[in-house]
Amino acid sequence: MLNLPYGSRRLLLALLAIFVTSTAQPARSDDRDVLRQSIEALNSTENPQVDGAPIAVMPGMTKLYERRAYKPIWDDPETVRQLYEQVQRSIEHGLNPEDFHVVQLGSRLKTSGQAETPEYRADTEILCTDAVARLTVTLRYGKLDPSNLDPAWNFDRSLEWPNVIEVYDVALSSKQIADSIEAMAPQMEVYRQLCDALVDYRKLSDLGGWPQVPEGEALKLGSVGPRVVALRERLVATGDLDRSAATEPERFDETLESAVIGFQARHGISADGIVGPRCLEELNVPVEARIDQIRANLERVRWVFRKNVDDFIIVDIAGYKLHLVKDGEEIWRTPVQVGKTYHATPVFRSEIKYLVLNPTWTVPPGIQRKEILPAIRRDPDYLGRNNMSVVHGDGTIVDPATIDWSASDKSFPYYIRQEPGPRNALGQVKFIFPNKYMVYLHDTPSKSHFSRTERAFSHGCIRTENPLHLAVLLLEDQGWDRARVDSVIASRKTTRVNLQERLTVMLLYWTAQVDTDGTVSFRRDLYGRDAPIIEGLNEPFRVDPPAGARETVEG
Repeated sequence: MLNLPYGSRRLLLALLAIFVTSTAQPARSDDRDVLRQSIEALNSTENPQVDGAPIAVMPGMTKLYERRAYKPIWDDPETVRQLYEQVQRSIEHGLNPEDFHVVQLGSRLKTSGQAETPEYRADTEILCTDAVARLTVTLRYGKLDPSNLDPAWNFDRSLEWPNVIEVYDVALSSKQIADSIEAMAPQMEVYRQLCDALVDYRKLSDLGGWPQVPEGEALKLGSVGPRVVALRERLVATGDLDRSAATEPERFDETLESAVIGFQARHGISADGIVGPRCLEELNVPVEARIDQIRANLERVRWVFRKNVDDFIIVDIAGYKLHLVKDGEEIWRTPVQVGKTYHATPVFRSEIKYLVLNPTWTVPPGIQRKEILPAIRRDPDYLGRNNMSVVHGDGTIVDPATIDWSASDKSFPYYIRQEPGPRNALGQVKFIFPNKYMVYLHDTPSKSHFSRTERAFSHGCIRTENPLHLAVLLLEDQGWDRARVDSVIASRKTTRVNLQERLTVMLLYWTAQVDTDGTVSFRRDLYGRDAPIIEGLNEPFRVDPPAGARETVEG
């Protein structure tokens, strides 16, 4: 399923139009006539197909061949072969080669030059043009439209025209189809590493995957029995343990404990060396599910990393980490807490405009209605103990004694605000980036939660373990150091500090990635966001232009 945005449909037409400038052998007039007739016939068909392959870009194809007087593009078998090889290699990107006519192209290469008719050559022409348009757009933008999967999605997916046209003009003139198609995929190390990991895990699948570790009591140092043998075989399969390390295969020794700790660390669970229920759950995830996780995250990279910026913050929601990047290099990271499963932290992009030291916290309406007001009714001292004020819409503070707390929540006309202090829910600093979800980065008094490996505890905001250090890193170019930050904190005065240059912040969701040492890491899909992506990747390819885009494609 491919629901391309407005800019993507322009890209389909642009990529096809570039072929106008490519060099080709002189075309026979009968080939031109037959190609025109074939395209006209397909345009009059409700579901155009060639050899059983649906043709997705007929409007753009018609415009292209009209402009070049139906002169063929794909009359060189070597060019078709390069395209076919790239279609085959789409599996390395987590894609399905059948989306790009792999069967039909392969058949044509086998019969190249054998009693070909003008009709057969016309069909080959149409198949190749449709395949290259499908493949390049998919590598550039992803197969799926993320805005159809997530209403919070707001990343820019606009077309960079000059780069696309220049790359394809040069590539087609020199017949370097393979290089030009490969250049359309994200040119980032994280993408290449995930592609490599996908190859490795598919090899594991071809070998039968890994054995399941039977359920039972926790396995730990000193445990003995056949389940320990199964555990060893499981860890050997993924390279977490060297097979030659076992002197007593049925005994859980220190070498096996070390391997378990490494496995736990790369799966984001408590690294205690004990195989309890949570560890066993991760051990017994089948290789096919891990392959799908990698595929889902390759698609996410295609959605996000086309336009690079040098300075930014990434919050990895599923990985519970914040990464600060400057000049293209990560300079700092820190653990974070994210939203509970029923208060999921959304994925979106924004810019940090300012930060607030000693912030107040205006309780969001939902939390006020569901949590705070019931707590006040149960405990008359709740407001005082939590340093909270009742505030009128004009900002004036209201005496709690004058309020009828038994009234309906829907008719409650005030806001509850927590004043600055050590127990403030936002801690000592918050970082503000505009968004409609009232989500931001902030400190927290709930420091003990950072000792947990899986940290979904908030109402959707991102609680940061070392927020004051982050404040210094963001403000150091404006003359701030830790002493100055601490001085403002000590004053208990709410202080807003604008950033002279806004900083891009991206809230992303990665359930598979590759660490700097090449280790493949997986994280639990705590919000269930992988399944719709995997389902979409497995569905047949289709173009479904949104309202307003069809005219551009057809005209």
